[in-house]
Amino acid sequence: MSDGSWRRGAVLVPVLATPPHSLIFVERAQHLRRHPGQIAFPGGAADASDAGDPVRTALRELEEEIGVESERVRVAGRLPDSKQEFYRFIVTPIVGVLDAATRFLVDGEEIASLFAVPLAAILAAGALYEDTAIIAAHGKTMYAFDYEGRHIWGFTGGILKSFVDAWSEPESALRSAIEAAF
Repeated sequence: MSDGSWRRGAVLVPVLATPPHSLIFVERAQHLRRHPGQIAFPGGAADASDAGDPVRTALRELEEEIGVESERVRVAGRLPDSKQEFYRFIVTPIVGVLDAATRFLVDGEEIASLFAVPLAAILAAGALYEDTAIIAAHGKTMYAFDYEGRHIWGFTGGILKSFVDAWSEPESALRSAIEAAF
């Protein structure tokens, strides 16, 4: 479960199969100790029941946080692991397509709300950008995306950048797997 003193976890990057094809994001509850009110993908720390499988972690967390059962998800691929240096946490982003019958049940304890962002908005030229204010404050490249008054940045922005890069590759296996599930 751990890489030395690093903990492991996973997030699910949920793609809606129904038009307009969108990514689902969650807004974390304001009372949480870590990252209150921030926008993220559903996910969290691995536990023993996951047996070291990041797909199991991502699907379990998806169900716990927004009530989507694993049977409703077609796993389309995996993005490169991302490290949260400060927390010594390695996160594996799993991309999954949610079928047309998916219904959401938000866990109000961890999650304040969820919202969808159309893929077309995310993939538009210049939509994802390097946030110079954050770069100045943190001393490293950070990506951000703004949508309907919401600012998606930091760790989630980095995962979003990996998603856009994977989608944009010529003959993208990830894009093909997602489109096949539509």
